[in-house]
Amino acid sequence: MKLSYFKSLGLAATIAALAGCATTPPPKQSPLVRRAPLNNSYGFAPAAREDRSLVAQAGAFESYMRRARGIDAQFSGAGEVAQALQTGASHEPVELEGGMVAYAALAALQEPRFVAAVKADRSGLARRLAADPRAALDIPGAEAAGARASGALFAQGQALAGQGEKVKRAAYSVQHQAWSTAKVSDPGGRLARVKRLSSAAYQPARDDAQNLQSALSEGARRQGSASPLVARGVALAALSVLGEERQARSLMSEPRTTSCLHMAKLNLYQCLASAGPHYEDIYCLGQHAMIDTGQCVVEATRAAPLRQASLTKASYGR
Repeated sequence: MKLSYFKSLGLAATIAALAGCATTPPPKQSPLVRRAPLNNSYGFAPAAREDRSLVAQAGAFESYMRRARGIDAQFSGAGEVAQALQTGASHEPVELEGGMVAYAALAALQEPRFVAAVKADRSGLARRLAADPRAALDIPGAEAAGARASGALFAQGQALAGQGEKVKRAAYSVQHQAWSTAKVSDPGGRLARVKRLSSAAYQPARDDAQNLQSALSEGARRQGSASPLVARGVALAALSVLGEERQARSLMSEPRTTSCLHMAKLNLYQCLASAGPHYEDIYCLGQHAMIDTGQCVVEATRAAPLRQASLTKASYGR
């Protein structure tokens, strides 16, 4: 029997409202927030070693992506689903996007020629970069730095989306287990908890700096034209070398990526608001918390416009 997990939610009105979002104020930009000091033995490029806020923001991104892609698709009970959902929902979109830019910047800083060229050109460079982040792409070594930044982000997004596909498939395969077809006992409370987690700030864990270093040391590269977000990451890297992080506030978000991440989160809320049994929660987790978010990260590395997630009706057999 085919069971639609979206009930009548007034989606047409929601879509119409979203279509008019161009006239609403944009989400607040993520500043370079000064957080608690982290371990100073990261092993990063010297230019980034003292920029603890940059490392902390990149750590927020890497930490979420690592924990979310670690969700095990072999569910055996409702408690595991609830815990996995909390893990998958535990990011604030503005903070995650700022973390993406910071992560791209740290990857770009692994390119020695780029760092050396920035150090050699201090005449008005910071001002030019703050006004036009793509000016960073004219710096010698910037192409290689951008390839590092793009590759690092692409690898993270692809891994999360891939694991999300496994979780999404589990929404079908788990239905032979009786617990999976039982109704979620407190759907309103579950949605409220997810929304709270989605607005909570990142709290560094003891091993986050080491994990961040390990992820960046993999040295993935992705050739091609730098996307707007990657260009911001390269510009942020240059500003970090110059010690001009205060001019980076405008670089920490990119409109298309902002829209994609917020739509992914909105889709998660809509899905959970209409989900009934536990296996539908698994579907919401796999598709919207993991696949959609991972695809936003992947698409942020492409020069072409983002294929934004959309609110859609969906159904699957039981």
